Amino acid sequence: MRGTNRSTPFSPSASGSRAIGKPRVPSWRKPVGMMLILGIILLWSIIVVQFAETIGRLPALVQAPIYIAAGLVWILPLKPLLLWMETGRWR
Repeated sequence: MRGTNRSTPFSPSASGSRAIGKPRVPSWRKPVGMMLILGIILLWSIIVVQFAETIGRLPALVQAPIYIAAGLVWILPLKPLLLWMETGRWR
């Protein structure tokens, strides 16, 4: 397909209306979002630790799925948070 005017990810037309060479202004949402993610992880780990003794009394085959689920549940609120960090919108 020689001779066609196709934009590539590195071509100036693919970057939208941003001028070439103009530095991007960093968004304040990204550092705030990172702190919120760390806060979610900290809060979730504190909640799980509160139940560690009770869960520890259960058989290992019951503990494993509980800890697997607890290790994955904290990810659920991250999708809207990451969207907000990137776009400034919650939806």
